Amino acid sequence: MTSDADRYNKRGVLKKKQYKRELNRLQEELVKLQHWITEENLRVCVVFEGRDAAGKGGVIKRLTRRLNPRVARVVALGKPTEREQGQWYFQRYVEQLPTEGEMVLFDRSWYNRAGVERVMGFCTDDEYEEFLRTCPEFERMLVRSGIILVKYWFSISDEEQERRFQKRNEDPKRRWKLSPMDLEARSKWVEYSKAKDVMLEHTDIEEAPWYVVHADVKRHARLNCISHLLDQIPYEDLTPDPIELPPRQEVDYDRPPIDDQNWVPARFGSNPVDD
Repeated sequence: MTSDADRYNKRGVLKKKQYKRELNRLQEELVKLQHWITEENLRVCVVFEGRDAAGKGGVIKRLTRRLNPRVARVVALGKPTEREQGQWYFQRYVEQLPTEGEMVLFDRSWYNRAGVERVMGFCTDDEYEEFLRTCPEFERMLVRSGIILVKYWFSISDEEQERRFQKRNEDPKRRWKLSPMDLEARSKWVEYSKAKDVMLEHTDIEEAPWYVVHADVKRHARLNCISHLLDQIPYEDLTPDPIELPPRQEVDYDRPPIDDQNWVPARFGSNPVDD
């Protein structure tokens, strides 16, 4: 039996080998869940919220990696257009809700109004108060309609967020993740904390409770969140059996010379003699 000393390093973080093994197991279970969702025509909606750099995107990426994008769809809406600004607030999110046999993952959602819009002053006090009144009823409607709604808040410490911001700034491949909004949010930690507490107070309802993920350690947050999601939807293993592949067709065809094709330069390896 594997001991904790074998599984965790000196900092208390799950070792990479153990992490990958467990992640692979969970991803296999997610494929089973995918088959169940399509077979039972379920409509699943998962909301991911949290501070900037809390790791929401990393969890979503691992969660969907082995899934069919036609079944598991990620929604990450940008700034509302002028037309959308004149709509009922929830309208553009309603358009993205799952149909039968589909799971939709919201990388941020209608809770923008309770977070960034409130803190940055992008909505009026009346719009904010109306959201707090309306959101619970909106979500109760979704649940009554048959949608399975799961909401996650990724909780990260001030120190860990700062460390991740610095790491992004030092890495050219990640620097694009530092938006002007992220930088401005660094000076509003307390305001975001207050907004989050008010949001949970009004929208942590029995029909759609909030689940808080401790996200300071990315490996742990990913595994904990995915395993929890799997627990929220009872499913059976409907993985199809291996199929018998038909025999390959015998090639009786003179192909045109491959030299007539525009090949991508083979900077690595070499181009084939025939395809």
